[in-house]
Amino acid sequence: MKKLINDPRSVVDEALEGVALAHPELLTVHRDPAFIARAQGATSGKVALVSGGGSGHEPLHGGFVGFGMLDAAVPGPVFTSPTPDPIVAATKAVDGGAGVLHIVKNYTGDVLNFETAADLAEAEGIEVRSVIVNDDVAVKDSLYTAGRRGVAGTVLIEKIAGAAAERGDDLDAVTAIAERVNARVRSMGVALTAPTVPHAGEPSFTIGDDEIEIGIGIHGEPGRERIGLEPADAIVDRILGPILEDLPFESGQKVLLFVNGMGGSPLVELYIVFRRAAQVLGERGIEVARSLVGNHVTSLEMQGFSISVLALDEEMIELWDAPVQTAALRWGR
Repeated sequence: MKKLINDPRSVVDEALEGVALAHPELLTVHRDPAFIARAQGATSGKVALVSGGGSGHEPLHGGFVGFGMLDAAVPGPVFTSPTPDPIVAATKAVDGGAGVLHIVKNYTGDVLNFETAADLAEAEGIEVRSVIVNDDVAVKDSLYTAGRRGVAGTVLIEKIAGAAAERGDDLDAVTAIAERVNARVRSMGVALTAPTVPHAGEPSFTIGDDEIEIGIGIHGEPGRERIGLEPADAIVDRILGPILEDLPFESGQKVLLFVNGMGGSPLVELYIVFRRAAQVLGERGIEVARSLVGNHVTSLEMQGFSISVLALDEEMIELWDAPVQTAALRWGR
């Protein structure tokens, strides 16, 4: 195992220390319990957004804390949900009196721990709503889930719902837009290599040099099938087909096309993927009205990518274009 670490047991703590030193103008890193919040603290009268999950998927979620997106993010150990205590602490820290929305990826540990945290926060007088992200079309049930997994569509929900909260929407409205985005986004991924969790010291699964896993999860969970390596265009066609069939997306529809890297694939390859995906959508009469390309929901150093397609409406376009200032996304401000 080759990694830029000191001690496998201190990876998350030292990474959080680095985050605090790198972005003091944006973020405050709280310790014991650990969570990341906006540097200025709670915003009075604004709905607060809190998300979180296992570390190893950076910049998700801490990289999306800031104006226009999250108010706090709660990191757990690598590929492991945070416990309820830091979720409660983050929820209380960012509550500005207008309620808090939890954005939760559909993994059993995350769902249970955020549910417990929501109950505890509500017992202290904070109104909490939850949206469960389940955008992955690859498999219905996985090693970590009951139902579909929550993957890269999480970023789109955090951005659009975050903009709605920033413009002053109430808790009902922010929850509704988050649920609408979740209902209209579909994702699927592919892995070329396996990730290595630091404390495990060996790859999460074995895969041949000439093989790829179609429909992989962000923790290295198995997908739909394992096949021989193909050219990029053929791989894109394999995973884009099920995405477009699932909603379905129709000719004339405006979409946001998001090509997400899993941590180990360079941007030059991700743009090759985006090129083919845009071609396929164009051939079907689907307009790529907005786009995002990059490593935003990763799986440590795993080579591979995911594609997310969001069926846009005019309000979503407006909210996507709204200003954002976080460590990982910045525009319009």
